[in-house]
Parts: sequence; C-alpha cells; structure tokens
Amino acid sequence: MKKTMLKRGALGFPLGIAIGYLITVGLSLAFGQGYYTACAPELIEAAGSEIRAVVVQTFLCGFLGTISGAGSLIWEVEEWNLVQKTVVFFLVLSVPMAFIAYFMHWMEHSVSGILGYFAIFAGIFVMDWIIQYIVNRRNVEKMNARLKGNQAR
Repeated sequence: MKKTMLKRGALGFPLGIAIGYLITVGLSLAFGQGYYTACAPELIEAAGSEIRAVVVQTFLCGFLGTISGAGSLIWEVEEWNLVQKTVVFFLVLSVPMAFIAYFMHWMEHSVSGILGYFAIFAGIFVMDWIIQYIVNRRNVEKMNARLKGNQAR
C-alpha cells in the first residue's frame, strides 16, 4: 500500500504541474487580453519577482497533484462505504487546497472570497464525483451483463 501511495504521489506531481499550467493558459485566454498571465499579480508582488512566483506556484501545483495522487488510494479502502470515502477524500484534498489557494492569491483575501472559492471548489468536486460515479456504474453494469452472458453458456 505504501509503495502504491508513493508511486501515485510521484506521478501526481508532474500531473499537478501540467494541470496548473493548463489552468493558467485557460485563464490567460479568457481574461489575459492577449497576454499570458503566469500567476496572480499579488503573488508576484509577495514573491518579489515573477520567476520566484512561478517557481513557488509550480511546486505547489505539483504538491497538490501529489496529494491527489496519493489520496486516490482512499477509494480502494474496502472497509469504508462510498460516503466515508467521499468525505475523507474531500477533506484530504480541500484542506491543503484551501491553504495553498489562499497563499497563492487564487482567491480574494476576504470572507466572501474564501467562501466563494470554497463554493467553486465544492461544486467542481461534486460535478467530478457525479461524472465518475455514472461512468463507474455503467462499467459495473457492463461487466455484470458480460458475466451473466458467460454464465448462461
């Protein structure tokens, strides 16, 4: 289990960086007015330079990927029901994400900014969960149908 967690965490690091980069490209396309915005201007100011801010953001995106990758093992704990797995995974992901998002200035530093960010995060989590649930349910139904077909022979 520990070896699998380390492997998934290690794979999660570059995936987190890639996802973070793709998000900056998407946000730049949507709001950059023709320019690429690597990170929040407030982070650049706090870091003292754009390159320092980008390095910090890159590392923290990788760290989030590591948490997500290693945390994915939660879904394989057979003793827990779906609600327990969902709550634990949500907490494992949302707590570090909230601190990092605040530090990186991905949210406004106010109560409304924090609540708004959390609402968006929770909404994305719920949508992702529902999509994965539907896909996995269909896969199980297909496997069961194949098993029934093999048993009839």
